[in-house]
Amino acid sequence: MIRSWRAVLAIVHDAIACAVAWLAAHWLRFNLDIPEQFLGLALQSAAWVVPINVAIFWMFSLYRGLWRYASLPDLKRIIAAVFVASITVPTVLFMLREPIPRSVPILYPILLIMLMCGSRLAYRAWRERRLESLIPGTREPVLVLGANEAAVSLIKDLARSSQWRVVGVLDDDARKHGHHLQGVTVLGSIDSLQEWASRRRVRQAIVAMPESAHGARRCAVEICRAADIQALTVPSFDDLVSGRVTVSQIRHIELDDLLGRDPVVLDNAGLKSWLADRVVMVTGAGGSIGAELCRQIARFGPRSLVLYELNEYALYCTEQELTENMAAVPIVCAIGDVRDKQRVHQILREHRPSIVFHAAAYKHVPLMECVNAWQAVLNNVLGTRVVAEAALAHGIEKFVFISTDKAVNPTSVMGATKRLAELVCQALQRPDGTRFIMVRFGNVLGSTGSVIPKFRAQIARGGPVTVTHPEITRYFMSISEAVQLVLQAGLMGSGGEIFVLEMGEPVRIADLAREMIRLSGFNTDDIRIEYTGLRPGEKLYEEVVASGENSLPTPHAKLRIARAQQKDRLWLARLNGWLERTEFLDDENVRRELAHWLSDYRAAEAAPVTRALP
Repeated sequence: MIRSWRAVLAIVHDAIACAVAWLAAHWLRFNLDIPEQFLGLALQSAAWVVPINVAIFWMFSLYRGLWRYASLPDLKRIIAAVFVASITVPTVLFMLREPIPRSVPILYPILLIMLMCGSRLAYRAWRERRLESLIPGTREPVLVLGANEAAVSLIKDLARSSQWRVVGVLDDDARKHGHHLQGVTVLGSIDSLQEWASRRRVRQAIVAMPESAHGARRCAVEICRAADIQALTVPSFDDLVSGRVTVSQIRHIELDDLLGRDPVVLDNAGLKSWLADRVVMVTGAGGSIGAELCRQIARFGPRSLVLYELNEYALYCTEQELTENMAAVPIVCAIGDVRDKQRVHQILREHRPSIVFHAAAYKHVPLMECVNAWQAVLNNVLGTRVVAEAALAHGIEKFVFISTDKAVNPTSVMGATKRLAELVCQALQRPDGTRFIMVRFGNVLGSTGSVIPKFRAQIARGGPVTVTHPEITRYFMSISEAVQLVLQAGLMGSGGEIFVLEMGEPVRIADLAREMIRLSGFNTDDIRIEYTGLRPGEKLYEEVVASGENSLPTPHAKLRIARAQQKDRLWLARLNGWLERTEFLDDENVRRELAHWLSDYRAAEAAPVTRALP
């Protein structure tokens, strides 16, 4: 069925091209002068050649594309179709006893490919020149940093942009200097940005280096800043590969780009084998970590995904996002408390997951320190024990517990409860049955309760930006990276291990605040930083392993295993007696009991602020 008038025109064009190529092949065969008798035979055989070719072209779907977007895949289809036709036509003419010169079947496909491909490319070039003539001449000149595949795609896309005009490319590879990408010259190294920006009157540069190491991208941004050039960037490598965005969706540099880290190398084949066609359950599925776990697990095609969450609205948001973006994955939305033993057992019994990721927790340190300490114990320790024991009872293959670096030498109630939860999981580990795997990591950028959204809101209000202490540091990683490493640890774990994520270098929160102020177009004269003192339970420095622990490497560069103290079943039985008491404990009693159960727990005292100005 012919879909449009454009398809009709394309068919007519190709039919004419077939006739012209057929006659031209004869013309060349007879040295530009076809004898009259062979001219008649050529015209007679053309009556068979043209319909045979058009039929084959139709079979190869040459008339479904648009000429204005003709590209290499279209040209490959044309060549394949002409190749098939070049075999079919002589065969049919031989069967019909139509005499043709022997060199014509060789010349004909070459000429036909030139006509069909050339006309399509010429049409696309004409359309693009015509489009460029319609684009206003006031487009902003811009330099692209990085001469790579991303830059090629970016230049190609921006050629049709009404906002940007690429006037040059800079790259540190000297072998590329002087060459052209899509007609744009590679002018020199990135260090020469200031010189070329002045010569080309450029005020903005696009960092198109999604596959480069984080250090190289950050260096490019610093060069832009030193040259007083506004830095823009393309989406991350992960986003480009996933297909969520295209390279032309340029944006301003954000904090994630400066604090980000090199891409995580995952065992995708192993994860696919582990997660595909399995029922997977995520507790705390409405939280920032839980929701990202759901997104990434869904990519590997589980049989179904069980979302367990107490917060109705948070569960609804995650369900709506997954339904829209991962419609092929069946989703079960279960509202429930991790402390509700009957509800947890019911969900495991009905849906029979093979793997449970336990992300449900109270995580906010100051909130759990005062007024809510006993609730932190019940949710983080008792809740973990309930889900872990249910997993053991129902024969779950693996139970992956999301822990925190605040569990290391804990000084807060939250950190102490997460350390107790780790010990609970280790005490439940048996030689056979469910394998319990713990994963520790630090702060994640943009997560619920993170300092980043708070600073962003304070900057939007005009300040001040509040930092607890001038020397306080934290480890940071993106939510995506943290969850990728959680999945990798879950795949690698054989039971009882505490995996520690490689968190890189700690970041001073005061420096983070200054960076956010600069990225927002201000300086610390416009928006000041105010130091407020450490909050209850806060430490100046976080640690990745406790003072009595050491860590061992794993086959994955960003994962290590902490060799931590473990507890036995007798200890767990005594702990259960404390957790199941019916009376409420006040904060002081909770801290006293935590010190009894954890020898390395020391309740922190707020440190004085040494200075109040940046």
